Amino acid sequence: MRGRTERQAKMLFGVTADDLVPAKHPIRKIRELVDGILDELSPTFAAMYAERGRPSIPPEHLLKGTLLMALYSIRSERQFCERLQYDLLFKWFLDLNIMDPGFDATAFSHNRERLLQHEVASAFLAATVAQARKRRLLSEDHFTVDGTLLQAWASLKSFRPRDGEEPPQGGGRNTPSDFHGQRRSNETHVSTTDPEARLMRKGSQQEARLSFSGHLLTENRSGLIVDALLTPATGYAERDAALVLVDRQALGAGATLGADKAYDTAAFVAALHERGVTAHVAQHTRGRRSAVPDAIASTPGYALSQRRRKLVEECFGWCKTVGASRKLRYLGVARNQHWFQMLAAGYNLVRLARLAPAAG
Repeated sequence: MRGRTERQAKMLFGVTADDLVPAKHPIRKIRELVDGILDELSPTFAAMYAERGRPSIPPEHLLKGTLLMALYSIRSERQFCERLQYDLLFKWFLDLNIMDPGFDATAFSHNRERLLQHEVASAFLAATVAQARKRRLLSEDHFTVDGTLLQAWASLKSFRPRDGEEPPQGGGRNTPSDFHGQRRSNETHVSTTDPEARLMRKGSQQEARLSFSGHLLTENRSGLIVDALLTPATGYAERDAALVLVDRQALGAGATLGADKAYDTAAFVAALHERGVTAHVAQHTRGRRSAVPDAIASTPGYALSQRRRKLVEECFGWCKTVGASRKLRYLGVARNQHWFQMLAAGYNLVRLARLAPAAG
């Protein structure tokens, strides 16, 4: 049964949490945006729950709690639930009264699974994009795509042969492991902690880590995130995911897509051409011929796309620093994608809160 939220009531001293939050606190604008989005999603929430039974943690509280974890760099749901017990701003954001108890961390995690099943994070992200579109903050024709490696919540000790156990190295379960001289690859080994994570490195001189790939599609006017996707890390995940994002957003004739040199392949540029999208991909000409025609690369629009595509790096930077997600916090693609899409929504909300007054 779907739990219901209740409006804050006056307490013993005639004070609510709202009275204690500064009138000019920036999170007030964010909460106003979030409340409007949650009202729009209410029919979706109603379809997710039975009409009878024990009330759950309201989905509005689950989503708002996840946003607070992103906005305040909280590393785990347990830490969030502990902070909710005493942080009046957190209680105010969730429409709780001052003396209301917080949530049990296990119950919070269990209830969050229902949001994963119904892909609520994707709908919430799309709703933030709709808010930006309503305010005329989006470019409808010019976009940028990029990807980054995000470290999985699994250590190299868990990366073991697929065909059996490695011989024990003595001592207890956490004894140091010596991997020197051993050949390890995703074809022969798999993480026992997170089987969907893949061993990958960002460069030839960098350490290989168990990772996932995070992908963002941004628009070039305000630098807002239009769509987000998380996949297992492979050598070609960025280009495959980019086409998935292009198709999901139905980019077509007249649209341009900026990207870095990693996307400069004949197959990717041709795939964009088939969809009617102009490839504003950075030319990779070192020791090879670029797949991007010079006729495109010499246009003013291409030069502008190359300048604006750097905005996507700000999105990734925010997710990794403020969102505390250089290393992911969940196991598997589904849970981490839910979190990654909520990070993207959180970034959009912060930007919208700043841009909305100027748009009015």
